[in-house]
Amino acid sequence: MADHPMYPESSRDIAKKRRELAPKQMEAFAAFSNAVFADGALSKKTKQLIAVAVAHTTQCPYCIRGHTKGALKAGATEAEIMEAVWVAAEMRAGGAFAHSALAIDTMHQHAEASSGEGEADK
Repeated sequence: MADHPMYPESSRDIAKKRRELAPKQMEAFAAFSNAVFADGALSKKTKQLIAVAVAHTTQCPYCIRGHTKGALKAGATEAEIMEAVWVAAEMRAGGAFAHSALAIDTMHQHAEASSGEGEADK
């Protein structure tokens, strides 16, 4: 069996196949993407830096590459891109930290239920 990458490189053939299989959806997605990344209340550069951070949080390799290129094209510096990556890292870690409230609440509920079990036997 030939070695096959988990994430094939983006190519014109893949893009063409996407368009052929779902042309209306592809057209709508492209229009949506163009509208989202157009200058507005936020600049294209800021939007691309947000996308870099989100791509690192969702861990999409295609998005990481595409939006890093987009950020550079929009005028972002390498330092700005790296800071966006660090924001993503903090948010990902922060999410795990914040969700520890669920584990603590579950432990608390378990402790309350366990302490009440012995009282019925008294």
